[in-house]
Amino acid sequence: MGRWLTRDDLGSAAGSAAGLLLVSPDASSAFPLGPEDRRAAAGLTAAALRAAGVGERDRVAVALAEPAGSLWAAAAAEVAQAAAGLGPRGRMRLHHALSALRATTLVATPTGAMDLLARLHLEFLLDPLDLGLAHIVLTGEIASRSTLGHLAGEFGARVTEVYASPFGGTALAWRAAEEDPLTPLADDLLGLAALAKDAPADPDAPVAELVVTPRGHATLGDATLRTGHVVRGGLPAPAHPLGGLPAPAHTVGEHVLVRGVWLALPRLEKALAKIDGVAGWDLTISRPGTLDSAVLTVTFGRESLVGNPMWRSRIQEAVRALTPVSIGVEIAPEAAEGPRPGTVTDLRGHHLGRDRALVT
Repeated sequence: MGRWLTRDDLGSAAGSAAGLLLVSPDASSAFPLGPEDRRAAAGLTAAALRAAGVGERDRVAVALAEPAGSLWAAAAAEVAQAAAGLGPRGRMRLHHALSALRATTLVATPTGAMDLLARLHLEFLLDPLDLGLAHIVLTGEIASRSTLGHLAGEFGARVTEVYASPFGGTALAWRAAEEDPLTPLADDLLGLAALAKDAPADPDAPVAELVVTPRGHATLGDATLRTGHVVRGGLPAPAHPLGGLPAPAHTVGEHVLVRGVWLALPRLEKALAKIDGVAGWDLTISRPGTLDSAVLTVTFGRESLVGNPMWRSRIQEAVRALTPVSIGVEIAPEAAEGPRPGTVTDLRGHHLGRDRALVT
């Protein structure tokens, strides 16, 4: 049987990996691509854009973080008349760029597109239809319910969701509506695995983990890569010659998806362990509006530290060094009698737990 790898395994191998390395913002994952692998990744992503209806007369604006942004922009340049990588930050800047480039296609995360829509209405007082977008391609996050239909109605655009590799952003499957299964872009790229063991999922299992099987990859061809994405309800009836797969509704494991970025919980735990007096912590993630919000509540083991601004500042600096995602820091009002394990409270309902074996 081939190797079963996680994000942490790819991160551990980063020092010896060769080729173009698609590295996550916190370097917890490094996905290697040789020359043929790069061509294959670009080809799959271009195929996803074509499936979304993008053609040679379109002009594509890619508002994704790295390493996915560059890959999508390069693939779009092979399909469309023009393509630009704009990055995910700044809605006013994005609006200006869409207008200046006369973009007909926007590639963004679901929350990024919804936040742009909200700001067009509430801050810019502009009609979304005036942007003239014909296509919106969503990728990189678990979308809130009705996102695809809402964006389609507001922008007057065709909205497509693409499931992309969480290790580098390569497009792997797509769907045209929220109720549709994912249509793989090639055979033998995606599968479903059991959460608690390195084996294919039972067809009747209530939950399963999406896995990437990069057959033909220069260095990972025999591997099965655990994505951390979880689907519910088993395999649907095939809707396509290549078959269909459920779209992910949850995440699992030691990495949590926040604003399109995977946050490594062991790194957070290690950083807090170095700060004297920290007895426990809870990372609360929510989606109160259009964007994800993350707040870290730290519990001290000594009352004298609860109101100490220096200790709070140390925690804020430690967290800021870990990830580009903005994480608020709060201090529990009472000290703990003893150490307690770190926890994740996901009010979005996305993250099922750190230990795959405990998820049912």
